[in-house]
Amino acid sequence: MNLKAGLLGGGSWGTTVASLIARNAPVKIWARCADTVNEINENHTNTKYLPGATLNSKLVATHCIEEAVSGCDVLVMGVPSQHFRVVLEQASEHIRPWVPVISLTKGLEAGTELRMTEIINEVLPGHPVGVLTGPNLAREIIAGQAAAGVMAMEDEIIVRALQELFHSGLFRVYTNTDLVGCELGGVLKNIIAIAVGMGDGQGAGDNTRSALITRGLAEITRLGVAMGGRPETFAGLAGMGDLVLTCTSNLSRNRRLGLALGAGRSVEEAVAEIGQVVEGVKTAREVRRLAQRHGVEMPISEQVYGIVHEGWEPRKCLRDLLSREQKEETS
Repeated sequence: MNLKAGLLGGGSWGTTVASLIARNAPVKIWARCADTVNEINENHTNTKYLPGATLNSKLVATHCIEEAVSGCDVLVMGVPSQHFRVVLEQASEHIRPWVPVISLTKGLEAGTELRMTEIINEVLPGHPVGVLTGPNLAREIIAGQAAAGVMAMEDEIIVRALQELFHSGLFRVYTNTDLVGCELGGVLKNIIAIAVGMGDGQGAGDNTRSALITRGLAEITRLGVAMGGRPETFAGLAGMGDLVLTCTSNLSRNRRLGLALGAGRSVEEAVAEIGQVVEGVKTAREVRRLAQRHGVEMPISEQVYGIVHEGWEPRKCLRDLLSREQKEETS
């Protein structure tokens, strides 16, 4: 391809996506840690986040944001939500006009409840925005296992033009013009995954897990539609697909956090043990505020918020969910 890409963020998913792009087009990845930059350039590895994996030899890393951004035709943001705005503001000084900006981040900004694409619109007005999302575990994809993702932008022409940039080998990329729905699916599933993990950590059975996932999808869909997403999006890869994966895979950080909480660990202990950002912890508060603002009932998310931020007891929360007033399934 004639496009050149810049990717900001040297974590597991950012590095994986950069390695995928390198098969199709020139790409420079920016990482905050100089050791990570040197390791990618010299050894084609990132052992901190992707132990045992070999990256594409064409991938180039840099410690300079200007070097990654100034000449790119597409900017990809793989930065955690709490640093997203600051890093994007630094990149804004070097990016050319009208360059599309794609987010990989599945979180909300603390204090504003803004999605990452809304931050992009604030910092870089006029730039086309999109997300790459779906049921995608970095370690499996970098190892060459088959997977599928969704590239979502409101502009159907641009999203189809960028589809081939990310489509690579056994990583199949679909397109969707429901940007709001796709982005929210990736955000909200993290809360449900914490709940499912807590149930499993307490020894709950397969029936409980299935019920939490299904009712969790109902919560996600209710809020997503209230915020402008399309119902069918939440039955696809960005909704149900990502939810099922995040709730059942032990590679999922949010599920692992839930497992630890269900076993009696504190939030701080669990996060420290995982050693990477767990987006669901920070997102739980913002999702609760969004649900209240839009008048959407989200009982599972409410219990997760209470456990993570108010110190509620996980076992009691599970009992409280089961003792709620009986109602019709679709109401």
